[in-house]
Amino acid sequence: MFSLSSFFVRENPRMEGVEVALPGQINLNIPRWDQSTFWGRFRHFLAITDWRKAIHTNAELDEAKEVVEAYEQGKVSNLSIDDLWHAKHLVDSAFHPDTGERMNFLGRMSFQVPGGMAITGAMLQWYRTVPAVVFWQWINQSFNALVNYTNRNAKSTITGKQIGIAYVSATTSAVAVSVGLNSLVKTAPPLLARWVPFIAVAAANCVNIPLTRQRELIDGIVLFDENKNPVGKSKKAAAKGITQVVISRITMAAPGMIIVPIIMEKIEKYRFMQRIKPMHGPLQMLLCGLSLCFMVPAACSIFPQRCSMSVDKLEPEAQEAIRKQYPELKIVYFNKGL
Repeated sequence: MFSLSSFFVRENPRMEGVEVALPGQINLNIPRWDQSTFWGRFRHFLAITDWRKAIHTNAELDEAKEVVEAYEQGKVSNLSIDDLWHAKHLVDSAFHPDTGERMNFLGRMSFQVPGGMAITGAMLQWYRTVPAVVFWQWINQSFNALVNYTNRNAKSTITGKQIGIAYVSATTSAVAVSVGLNSLVKTAPPLLARWVPFIAVAAANCVNIPLTRQRELIDGIVLFDENKNPVGKSKKAAAKGITQVVISRITMAAPGMIIVPIIMEKIEKYRFMQRIKPMHGPLQMLLCGLSLCFMVPAACSIFPQRCSMSVDKLEPEAQEAIRKQYPELKIVYFNKGL
């Protein structure tokens, strides 16, 4: 991969045409691209959800974090701008923005492409029998529960019991929807049966994410001013953030789970495809992977991660508490999670 020394320009960087990151020149607390536009957010998430970042070792991730910290402390003078941002994006891909702790490998957004393509492809391939539906929906919801917990707003705590309830509820709902719809579409066109896994995944996301993050809905989510100073909590802000995450997750899965079945329904009728049936599963996984390579950053970019909300739209008690201490504050911010 790379070592710490690979971030630094050994020769005279200006002679090589490399733009050096001068101390204090770059504010790494602000994303490289404008987050007020979809394109800026897309470029940002494309950088931090890149599946190749999931294969870096913990030692390499720690080295990248050291580089970022060294630059912020003014201890680095021969680092190129591109290498600095590469290190920063590597840190953002693996360390939680609220806690600074290294996130679970399987729960990182950078693992969504390899993990999602395998599970989604399997759900689309083996959807005809009840045992297969139950098994793959269970696997998918186990993966989703881990992703949801890993990417939650870590300022709000959640107990093991609440995690268990969210996991069981989401898995049960996904299985119930899949099995129930499969029985209803037996006499319908084959394509409708292929879309059942997506409907089940969408329904489960509407259950899994709010339940996993229920503590935010109960206690409120931490609000900040524009300088990242905590100013209070809000349940309405939590509801807004969670709703946006649910929409993003469903959007993330939609193209692969809607378009890929259409493609497979068409090409499976060809004689050469009927001769290579064992390859249908891997082919669907590959197509799902190609979809996720674009849709993971695109879905994450629909809404800003640093979500904002007018103080006037908060619940009355939150408005009162903020106006009492910060009378001039009009807009508050919070991490909606991913």
